[in-house]
Amino acid sequence: MPLNINLKKTVFTRVDADVIDKLIQKEDALPSKLSQEEQDKLKPIIENSIPKDKFSLVFESLSETDQPVIITQPEYMRRMKDMSAMGGGMSYMGELPDHYNMVINTNHPVIGKILNETDESLRTNLIKQVTDLALLSQSMLKGEDLTNFIKRSVEIIK
Repeated sequence: MPLNINLKKTVFTRVDADVIDKLIQKEDALPSKLSQEEQDKLKPIIENSIPKDKFSLVFESLSETDQPVIITQPEYMRRMKDMSAMGGGMSYMGELPDHYNMVINTNHPVIGKILNETDESLRTNLIKQVTDLALLSQSMLKGEDLTNFIKRSVEIIK
């Protein structure tokens, strides 16, 4: 007996393709604690600390309890690279460099702290720490960067 399943409104997405609040649409969006002006002020500060060829900066209004920085890979890019790896006639896609979204949680207290920090070296360390934590969560922090993260973490807890 054939199954009669109606999948017209069904969408398939990898669970790590975006932040969970974007994958599961909610009725009420969280308001951002940072104004557009504050986000515009913060954007170049963070962009100076990350490789622009590898990351696009995205500001999202997420829960305060979510991570301050989250790294995702755009679904389209991931699918093209996966199809290329499987020999789907798109071998040129596998040669494209990896590109990720670095999602900044505008409601996390650390992001507000970074924005308001006047000591440039402390601000840089905070940015590096939260971005390294995001990289570590995706198994993307390796080698010298991982060693520096560990040293910085030890200094913070002293």
